[in-house]
Amino acid sequence: MFNLSKKMLLSLAPNHYDINFVAVFSLVFIFLVSKAWRRVTSGKNDIPGRLGLPYLGETISFLSATNSTKGCYDFVRLRRLWYGKWFKTRMFGKIHVFVPNPEGARMVFANDFVHFNKGYVKSMADAVGRKSLLCVPHESHKRIRRLLSDPFSMNSLSKFVKKFDKMLCERLKNLEEGEKSFVVLEFSMKLTFDAMCNMLMSITEESLLRDIERDCTSVSNAMLSIPLMIPGTRYYKGIKARERLMETFREIISRRRSGKESPEDFLQSMLQRDSYPSSEKLDDSEIMDNLLTLIVAGQTTTAAAMMWSVKFLDENREAQDKLREEQLSITRSKPEGASLALEDLNSMSYGSKVVKETLRMSNVLLWFPRVALNDCKIEGFEIKKGWHVNIDATCIHYDPDLYKDPRQFDPSRFDEMQKPYSFIAFGSGPRTCLGMNMAKVTMLVFLHRLTSGYKWTVDDLDVCLEKKAHIPRLRSGCPITLKPI
Repeated sequence: MFNLSKKMLLSLAPNHYDINFVAVFSLVFIFLVSKAWRRVTSGKNDIPGRLGLPYLGETISFLSATNSTKGCYDFVRLRRLWYGKWFKTRMFGKIHVFVPNPEGARMVFANDFVHFNKGYVKSMADAVGRKSLLCVPHESHKRIRRLLSDPFSMNSLSKFVKKFDKMLCERLKNLEEGEKSFVVLEFSMKLTFDAMCNMLMSITEESLLRDIERDCTSVSNAMLSIPLMIPGTRYYKGIKARERLMETFREIISRRRSGKESPEDFLQSMLQRDSYPSSEKLDDSEIMDNLLTLIVAGQTTTAAAMMWSVKFLDENREAQDKLREEQLSITRSKPEGASLALEDLNSMSYGSKVVKETLRMSNVLLWFPRVALNDCKIEGFEIKKGWHVNIDATCIHYDPDLYKDPRQFDPSRFDEMQKPYSFIAFGSGPRTCLGMNMAKVTMLVFLHRLTSGYKWTVDDLDVCLEKKAHIPRLRSGCPITLKPI
């Protein structure tokens, strides 16, 4: 059956030739088209990179990186190897440029609302709401930010520190008595969530807290997803969770207005402005969208930073011992069992440097997205109106020209003044993170109680990252076992 006649071979040859010709012609055609496409998207002052097909671009590659244990920043890291520090790409239908240095960061941050506006993907706006501080246009941003600032005033932070310290001490005591390993990320996520809900809405009922937390997690997961309302997808689950949260918030607001409850908290301070002019109050949709934003942003970023601080200190015992010495000196200066006060945190010089170094290395906000409002230039590179300009905090924070041995955890590097815009963990300019001081005091209280009361061992040294997370977090969550001092 394997013996082919000469006639049969001759009849097959032309067909084989035709197939080869079509294949070669297709490859040549694709090569020429790709060269032409590159010529169309290239220029003398153009930024290197690959835009790919219209709309789709490199979205699949980005989502693939997000779904890996290297994290979504691996997408950026690879393109830097291919194209250099400056590069552009296309994701979710938009052209993105990654800005890798302090000079570029200064240009963008200093021109917020003038040449640039906040950039976000559709799924993020759909998840947190169009009236969220993250998404509103310039004309609304200033008013909303000013009215949201009360929870982050020094007076409010002073009250928050005492409440948070008490909550933390109780939970650490329970863990100590259980003598079991626990996952730092899970512990800090629940802790920061409960603290935020208590401060914003005085919610302490366990079942309600867990229902809201479950829905907030779905919203957070949907923030970097493909915006298609298909049952079972992260986007679909996130939008449905948002609908439930909005209904919960409406019910709470209704009870407050009817006089059934009126605790002193952020929500009540907003509702007390009902009779104020529109420029001095938030409408209900603005209140609800920003309640959700504050909870999600306040929980996920701070909790991740707390987890990373434990990992970094475990790997750097000299820094851990120095921090513990400072914190024990504060404990000895106070009456036994006394709560921490805001004044105590102000005396934590080395602790503050540990917080800064943790934020520099962990980069819980990988980059800060903006959109160009008109054609402009950054560092000589041409930026077109409508392009997304991402200030790459991770690249800046790991630049060896800015930080000696950038992969080494060294809080003492902040003994010296840093170059402007070389530390941008909270952004800069008019959009600087509203919760910056709350994040700092939360981490300082946590580090004080952890290092002054305990030593610990990390029970899983896996360095892989959690999949599908828009904030870098260890897949293991950093499980530890506490040992009281």
